[in-house]
Amino acid sequence: MVADRRRELLGFAAAGLLAYAVDLALFSWLRGPAGVDPLTAKAVSFAAGCSVAYAGNALGPYRHARPRGLRPYAAFCAVNAAGAAVQLLCLAVSHYGLGLTSQRADTVSGAGVGMALATLLRFWGTRTLVFRTAGADRRGTPWTGRTAGRVGTWTG
Repeated sequence: MVADRRRELLGFAAAGLLAYAVDLALFSWLRGPAGVDPLTAKAVSFAAGCSVAYAGNALGPYRHARPRGLRPYAAFCAVNAAGAAVQLLCLAVSHYGLGLTSQRADTVSGAGVGMALATLLRFWGTRTLVFRTAGADRRGTPWTGRTAGRVGTWTG
């Protein structure tokens, strides 16, 4: 059980790090050589990062879930957007609410505290809302666990 949880966490972290690298590299390229405006560049790089993270999780720690259709992907993107909102909220509270306006304070609140809270939310959301386990099936959710190989398959 502990080894399974450790493998799940490591797989989730690996997918997240790869997604972060894709997001950062694409954003940097779009802002630099491609000359795209910052909001468009961030929206595109965020979508690419979400796609990489979804694929990494679906093929890695949650490969047993075998989600079908666009619904699990949309739920994954919504969970990641909620994580991004948590990061922005931490930054806004620190910068505008508490008046901590230095670059260091912004980095600590947005990329430190915000990232930590957002990662917890993303992990919880990914494992409970996107790639559900067999235990969730017994609570009357739209997921079925007909066979051991298809636990967590979306039906609704």
